Amino acid sequence: MLKGKVEEEHVFMPPRHVHGMTELKRDAFTKSINVPALKVKKEIINRLMKPLKQIALQRPGLKRVMEDPEDENKRLILLDPCQISSADSFDDSIKIVLGQFGVDLQVYTHNLELTYENFKTEEILRAVLPEGQDVTSSFSRVGHIAHMNLREHQLPYRYLVGQVIIDKNPGVTSVVNKTNIIDNAYRNFQMELLAGEDNMITKVKENGFTYEFDFSKVYWNPRLGTEHNRVVALLKAEDIVFDVFAGVGPFAIPAAKKNCAVLANDLNPESCKWLVHNCKLNKVDRRVKTFSLDGRDFILGPLKDELNKISTDVGNSSVHIIMNLPALAIDFLDAFKNLLDKASNNNLPTVHCYGFSKDDNPAKDIKEKAESVLGVSLEGHCCVHQVRNVAPNKEMMCISFQLPAEVLYKEHSQFQVSVIPEENEPKPKRIRTDPSVQE
Repeated sequence: MLKGKVEEEHVFMPPRHVHGMTELKRDAFTKSINVPALKVKKEIINRLMKPLKQIALQRPGLKRVMEDPEDENKRLILLDPCQISSADSFDDSIKIVLGQFGVDLQVYTHNLELTYENFKTEEILRAVLPEGQDVTSSFSRVGHIAHMNLREHQLPYRYLVGQVIIDKNPGVTSVVNKTNIIDNAYRNFQMELLAGEDNMITKVKENGFTYEFDFSKVYWNPRLGTEHNRVVALLKAEDIVFDVFAGVGPFAIPAAKKNCAVLANDLNPESCKWLVHNCKLNKVDRRVKTFSLDGRDFILGPLKDELNKISTDVGNSSVHIIMNLPALAIDFLDAFKNLLDKASNNNLPTVHCYGFSKDDNPAKDIKEKAESVLGVSLEGHCCVHQVRNVAPNKEMMCISFQLPAEVLYKEHSQFQVSVIPEENEPKPKRIRTDPSVQE
């Protein structure tokens, strides 16, 4: 282990006078520090840098090798002052390397000027914001947009925070802060521009597909790419997919690219507009029919009509119904009750329905909620997947199951309902699952 470590924040904290700053003044962050350095012959610099990498100075925008003002044939290798203070700070392996190259172990002091460019985002914000308060430097990246969720104590500094995020993250040209929760029918939210250009039309890539949309008017979550890919992997060519809450197409478009026939719906006309656009952009528009209806109206209308058409001849195709509106989707399951008149084949649709849970056992909770709405037991005929942790004690879950015949049909015969197989993945350690729920 390296010796002589010091507290990093004492060395690399910005000057104290920036505390409480609400308007960014970059020049105010300039300060001088002394850092340790080794004097090394310039011809061996390249061979030395790899073995010294772990103890060399590593700061944004700073060179680790400087000219020696006293000897043009030598260079100064700047070292991390948090690890090196004297020759005694080197561990034995470093001493051996330096000895092999004939480097004097004497540690020199070099005066270095730090500017705003040399500080990290978190260091700047910690220096500016009130002491003892949480510092938020994380954000969701949506194309050129950085989307933040600032807390109340951070709001007086929000414009400074936005500018720092732009300065420190190449490619980010707009920073927004969510000003309300997603509580409207269109699943978008109000936002305030904190810094940069007022341009919310953005482009993102996910799982090899390109999506364009107006982030201020539609719903997009960059943390759901793995889940989109997981569900699409369950589909096979010629399957029929109904996407009840399609958004701008992250389920519908990959499904169509897989040669599934897709009916995609979203109540938000802006989402539907960009869904159509993205289908063309990804060259799947011929395989996707789009609708802009309430989810219930879509189920009772186009979905019902299409199920009636295909009920007698689906061959080896499966039918999948995706319901990704976790705040409300489970409440829409009752729309499937007695949806069709009479059963004519055994190909029952598979539903993938999303929901939130704050229960200690979210898998059991989601299963019981779905059973309550459907009015039947899903015991042994469903699987529950943890999608992501949304907030402390709040999980986003997906329950997959075949629609029971006694729910879907007004008249039904005895069906052999398939058991949804367990997925080949480890169980999330933080989820406590009821033994009766297959995961």
